[in-house]
Amino acid sequence: MKIALLGYGRMGKEIEQIALKRGHQIVIKTSDQEGYDISNADVAIDFSVPSAAVSNISNCINHQVPVISGTTGWLEQYDQVVSLCNQKKGAFIYASNFSLGVNIFFELNKQLAKMMNTIEDYSLSIEEIHHTQKLDAPSGTAISLAEGIIANSAKKKWELDASNSDEIIPISAKRIPEVPGTHTICYESDVDQIEIKHTAHNRKGFALGAVVAAEWLVGKTGVYTMKDVLNLG
Repeated sequence: MKIALLGYGRMGKEIEQIALKRGHQIVIKTSDQEGYDISNADVAIDFSVPSAAVSNISNCINHQVPVISGTTGWLEQYDQVVSLCNQKKGAFIYASNFSLGVNIFFELNKQLAKMMNTIEDYSLSIEEIHHTQKLDAPSGTAISLAEGIIANSAKKKWELDASNSDEIIPISAKRIPEVPGTHTICYESDVDQIEIKHTAHNRKGFALGAVVAAEWLVGKTGVYTMKDVLNLG
């Protein structure tokens, strides 16, 4: 499989190592959104920056190259990209986090939210911790976790550094050197605490998930998620 790496930072380099070990070829690696011929690739993996993501993804779709994106911070234009993908009969996956373990964690989070929805006296909070080089806060993963709870409970929205209320999920974002990513969902009452947590030990899990998603997407048409890739129903 010939892979284009759109965004060649720390994640791009990690993806390159795993892709090569799995027998794939890297034909493009760029941090510039211009000056490359995407038609040379069988699939593209975008881990660029928010300002370049939509251009990168659209270029792939327009040239019939399946594309997956893990870039966060551009989702106000997500519906526009989906519309283009459907119009051009392209193939696209976006995920706030490609880690296989995190995507299982997303499903656990939804199930726990359903179970806790009718139980009173528990306050809910989300905490995310990442390395100091991460620019956005809260993380896309934390937002996905909050959205999973909102879809399965009476909560209406999330807010960064808010106080807990019947409608609001407070998210705290911490930046600590050399932390790949830790996400914690906590339900707490006067008598006990229920907590689920995902801790990434390194970036390999994110990179592996991205390559697995790219392998899965080749030959398909449509807009998918990691739930489809992992057959999580």
